[in-house]
Amino acid sequence: MAYLTDVRLGDDAPTDGYPWTLPAVRRVADLRLGDVTMLVGDNGTGKSTLVEAIAVAAGFNAEGGSRNLRFGTHDTHSDLSDHLRLVWRTRPRWGWFLRAETFYGMASHIAEDDDPVSGVAAMFPDLHARSHGESFLLLVEERMRSDGLYVLDEPESALSIQGQLRLLAMMHQAVADGAQFVVATHSPLLMAYPSAVIHELHAGGIDVVEWEDVDAVALWRTVLDDPQRVLRHLLAPDDRPD
Repeated sequence: MAYLTDVRLGDDAPTDGYPWTLPAVRRVADLRLGDVTMLVGDNGTGKSTLVEAIAVAAGFNAEGGSRNLRFGTHDTHSDLSDHLRLVWRTRPRWGWFLRAETFYGMASHIAEDDDPVSGVAAMFPDLHARSHGESFLLLVEERMRSDGLYVLDEPESALSIQGQLRLLAMMHQAVADGAQFVVATHSPLLMAYPSAVIHELHAGGIDVVEWEDVDAVALWRTVLDDPQRVLRHLLAPDDRPD
């Protein structure tokens, strides 16, 4: 179920400086969301900036967590969320923002919040007792298996290809139970989720594309088709004269 349908930029948004000059931010009104929405594109195009802002505008903690689980280590998020206008079909009762970049800090906050009355540690598995990928998937399984809005920032950075396949299976079951996912990713495997709406961010803004037309998919195909040819070209000696 697509709880969140559209994202708009308020009339009061600045026009100068980062992230306001990012083409994708200026064209954020082009962002339409489905049950599963993928934000893809090269480094620096604004994928993580946008999903972070969407998550914060939806009420989630900027470094990951829910509306209730809040912590902070180093505040680096932009004020883009203050100028986003989220359009809801209906607001979900539950949701989570999961980002690989700050997962360790979130796991540490949970483990250290062990007050027997008000602490949350007892509500979670020991996320530090497993590998990064295993604990990442365990949290998805524990917190994202029902109806709700789930925002993921580059989850593949914590996962092997087997882990990514497991994540896709978990997402599929959650969507069947009424979940919505918004995912920023570089992974062609995650982008291949059936019926996902794929938005490719680039120097011109945002476009809805099919999986076969994503730049990263085409590049991976070229590399996997003949990696040695690609590497010979990439690593060729520089024969230019001094």
